[in-house]
Order: sequence, then C-alpha cells, then structure tokens
Amino acid sequence: MKRFAAALAALALLLTTPIALAEESPPVEVSARACLLMDRETGTVLYKRHEHEALEPASVTKVMTMLLTVEALDRGELHLEDLATTSEHAASMGGSQVFLKEGEQMSVEDLLKSVAVASGNDAAVALAELQAGSENAFVERMNRRAQELGMKDTHFVNCNGLPAEGHVTSAYDIALMSRELLSHDTIRPFVGIWTDAIRGGEFHLANTNKLIRFYEGATGLKTGSTDSAGFCISASAQRDGMELIAVVLGSKTSAERFQGAKNLLNYGFGAFTLVDAAPSEPLAAVPVKLGEEESVPVTFEGDCRVLVRREQADQVKAQVKLPEQVEAPVEQGAKLGELRLRVGKKLCRRIPLTARRAVARLSLWRVYRKLCAGLVQA
Repeated sequence: MKRFAAALAALALLLTTPIALAEESPPVEVSARACLLMDRETGTVLYKRHEHEALEPASVTKVMTMLLTVEALDRGELHLEDLATTSEHAASMGGSQVFLKEGEQMSVEDLLKSVAVASGNDAAVALAELQAGSENAFVERMNRRAQELGMKDTHFVNCNGLPAEGHVTSAYDIALMSRELLSHDTIRPFVGIWTDAIRGGEFHLANTNKLIRFYEGATGLKTGSTDSAGFCISASAQRDGMELIAVVLGSKTSAERFQGAKNLLNYGFGAFTLVDAAPSEPLAAVPVKLGEEESVPVTFEGDCRVLVRREQADQVKAQVKLPEQVEAPVEQGAKLGELRLRVGKKLCRRIPLTARRAVARLSLWRVYRKLCAGLVQA
C-alpha cells in the first residue's frame, strides 16, 4: 500500500496541461504590443503574443492593489465600513482621481469602488496607506505577492500605475493576478459596476471599462492608459460557464484596446469549451484487507471539467484507476487512486481519488476470531 501510494504521489507531481494550443491558435487581430488570453478556471493560455515582454501597465497595476485589499477583507483584517483618512500624499495624485481632499475620510467600500470603477489614483493610495501605513510599504507587499503568484516579469514601484522608472509587468503576469483577483467573490460586485456614486450620491462614477456595458457576459476587470504605456486592459467575461481573461498592453488608441480584447474573447468563446467529464456511475468502493469494514468508499474533490477545442468536446473520456484492494488501516482522505481524464489518447488531467472515511485495522483478537470463523483469508 505504501509503495502504491508513493507511486501515485509521484504521478501527482507531474504537471498535466488541460490543453496546450496557444502556439497552434490562428492569428487574432489585436493592435497592441502584447496580448494574452487565459481561461480563468484552469489557467490555460489560449492565445499569446509577446506575453513575457516587460511593459508599463498603467492603471492595470490596480489589479494587484485590489487583490491585496480583498484578501485583507476576506481575512477579516479590513472591513468595508473602515474609514481611511486621506493623507497629503494621497491627495496629491494626478491623473484619474476622485479628488480626495487632505483629511477627508472615506470608507474602504467607497475607496474600493473608486479604484475599480473610476480608477482613482488617489483612492488607490488611500487604500494602500490604510493597510500598510505608507504607499512604499504597501508596494513591498505588492511585489512579495507578485513573487508568490509566479509573476516573474513584474516589478511594482507604486500602487496606481502612474509612470515611474522600473514599474513594469507583462501580459502573462497580469493574467495571473487577474485570475487570482477573480477567485475572490468579494471583488465581483465592484468590478461589474457600470455607474455608481460616492459621497452620498454627490460624486458620480462611470466605469472606465466600456466592455462592462457593451460586451455580453463582461465581468471586469481593469483599464489603464498613459502616454508611455499606451492603452491597456485586463478584460474578463463569462459565457456558458466559462470565464476568460483577455490582456491587451500597449495599444495606440482606446478603441483599439477594447476591440483587441473583444477579438480575443470572441475567439476564446468561439473556439473552446469546458466539458464536464464526471463519471456517470458511482465510484466503486475499494475492498479493505484486515479492516473493520470490508470496503472503503471513494470520492474526489472539485470538478471534472476539461477545457478543449469545441470540435473535441465528444472526445473527453474519464478512466478510473483504483487498486484491487488496500490494507487497513486506511485514513480518511488517503489517496487511493486516480480519475484520469483524456482527450482522445492524450492524458490531460489527473484527479486524486481518496478514501471517503477511515477504516481501522482489525485487532489481533478480532483477526483470531474471524480466522476461527473462516472469515479471514490466510
């Protein structure tokens, strides 16, 4: 049993890609220096061009600012009703802003709304200072979180994306942090807003991401533009249970930025689909030798969805791999086998099959009694 478990654990370490078709994809018309299309659920890259080129992201930087904020909210370290007092530094920000005045207090909820909808540079700094004491300390957290996410092309200098020497990231890295941000339900009511207001309805906000209103299924996420960065966007949309992230960096005009994102999303929704390959029959229990119970039921966590090209949807098959029997004791959650998902002959995903409950080993006295009764094989 130990050798079997070790072998399965080794197999689990092998990275299997649900689908690797970015290089095989037909060209998508995107007028930009770099772009990338990613499936949010699996993290699969469906299309890419210059995806690791270090470029200025402008206000798309705020994806990381929002990520750290919602993570603090979800941990209970921050609350939407908490108040931030605007510093002189926060009030001095130029570019897109909600015109915070030094000493003005605003709730985390309204600041987050100001960042997500209106791309307020001042609101981003106010959030940063509330959480870390200073923008510089918050930026250190941003870079640390980027490293944790595997964002190897990224170095942040500020929390809002205003031009600064050495402030760069890549289309791939933006997709990584966008995917992580969208895993938090806390952010979705904010990034999906078209219009809203703060200061008791006195100051109106309109989303800088026009796709929220004009693209079917749009769920977010963040735009950005400066003279040096060009026009940028991390756009997300969901259709038929599949959510995609399209990153466009360095377009010459705002219209080209939005059109490029739409072209990427249209390509993804048209060419790919998620197929649920869960077994139609209940999984068989595994016999247990010398156990208090004769068998142990098997289960798995998560889903059995596989991302494939639409023409491959009927080629997805599930194969159950379980041992003929295991020896007690069996711990609850112990890996017993695998559910292997294939597209045609290609193995694309392994899902661990685990013990649904624990099965204790028979005591020597019970083994003896069963032997006497002829119930245990010698």
